[in-house]
Amino acid sequence: MSLTVDIQKDYGDFRLDVNFSTSGGILGLLGASGSGKSRTLNCIAGIDKPYSGRIELNGKVLFDSEHHIDLPPQKRQVGFLFQNYALFPNMTVRQNILCGMHGEKDHARKEEKLRRTVALLGLEGLENRRPYALSGGQQQRAALARILVSEPELLLLDEPFSALDSHLRERLQMELRGLLAEFGRDVLLVTHSRDEAYCLCENIAVLDAGRVAAHKPSAALFADPGCPAAAVLTGCKNIVPAQKCGEFAVQIPDWGICLQTGVPVRDGVQAVGIRAHAFYPAVPGGAPNAFAVEKCGEMAEPFERVFSFRFAGQSPAAQLVWWRMPTTDCPDVFPAALALNPMDVMLLY
Repeated sequence: MSLTVDIQKDYGDFRLDVNFSTSGGILGLLGASGSGKSRTLNCIAGIDKPYSGRIELNGKVLFDSEHHIDLPPQKRQVGFLFQNYALFPNMTVRQNILCGMHGEKDHARKEEKLRRTVALLGLEGLENRRPYALSGGQQQRAALARILVSEPELLLLDEPFSALDSHLRERLQMELRGLLAEFGRDVLLVTHSRDEAYCLCENIAVLDAGRVAAHKPSAALFADPGCPAAAVLTGCKNIVPAQKCGEFAVQIPDWGICLQTGVPVRDGVQAVGIRAHAFYPAVPGGAPNAFAVEKCGEMAEPFERVFSFRFAGQSPAAQLVWWRMPTTDCPDVFPAALALNPMDVMLLY
């Protein structure tokens, strides 16, 4: 299974210029609103037409501007699950699913495929209900069933959990992960949620202003985002300009400190990212990257405590630094110094 996308299109004040490929599994397109995620899906599905480029799925060319190939949506073998699920409101679950098999002429095969898919997605007993009588999770599964019976080569999911409350969203993420594993084909999942992307996707491509800013396995992306846009989208709270000042060292002008790094610093470093959980109490100078700090504020969360602080030499205009920890680990007295493992200094280019 493979998908290759290399497309360009101008939308007035926005330019889409994405280039990525996947060789199977679930690829997440992670980005902020307006980054081009849904536009990319629309181009792959054939709903929108790029100005130039090429889209190829499992050796089949879906779009090629140079050779004037632009297959219509119904010939692309691509299933698209929209944010609102797009179920036909006047049809039952059974009728909605049967719509996905409009090309199947054998009645017995239709009924057997319907039965298997209803069982797979846990829709037994709901076949004669209309969408208004279904919960959000049931609507999602019914829409997914309608897509799966068409046996698409590629499944596109556009913010599939955006309309659900947090409790239902987490439960359905686990269910969907199992279903997609059984689907066994390429899946593109659009989301702005880092937790959703990490939970469901083996690989993640970060979109920023219409371009792919980073593309890595999920765990590798969170460990080393590589660029400021990816660091922000993976939840890094402390991102600050940096300058190379040694093979394993960066100067942080805003903080008035020099940090040791765990990997060599390449030319062109723009910033560093520090996860809020990475700091730990220390004696000034008693450990690598141990510096005197001053507490500025704190905030309680259900299971964690968040502190804001500044380094002793930090510029008054610089943003405060975040330190987050489990409530059970909070010190009785705020430490005079905090330290940072050199491997926790994420270099951003």
